[in-house]
Amino acid sequence: MPNTKSAAKRVRQTKKRNALNNWRKRQVKDALKGFLAAVASGDKAAAEKAYRDAASMVDRTATTSTMHRNTAARRKSLMARRLKAMDEIGRAHV
Repeated sequence: MPNTKSAAKRVRQTKKRNALNNWRKRQVKDALKGFLAAVASGDKAAAEKAYRDAASMVDRTATTSTMHRNTAARRKSLMARRLKAMDEIGRAHV
């Protein structure tokens, strides 16, 4: 229980900030799941669109204090590798 007005304000701000950060992280996770589902389905066009959407979401989150820019870069890199591997598999079967 906060003892001062400023401590009470910090509690309110922290609660609000945590809610916003959790929402942003959930948005990123949902976008990544959508990308992985598109890759698993084997649809190249859907996977590319999902990659663009997910990368955009990751970039927007990285501009805030919710996600570090290196974490965002790592996640985008992993997605790009999966997309490229999907392309190489497609060429091997043709």
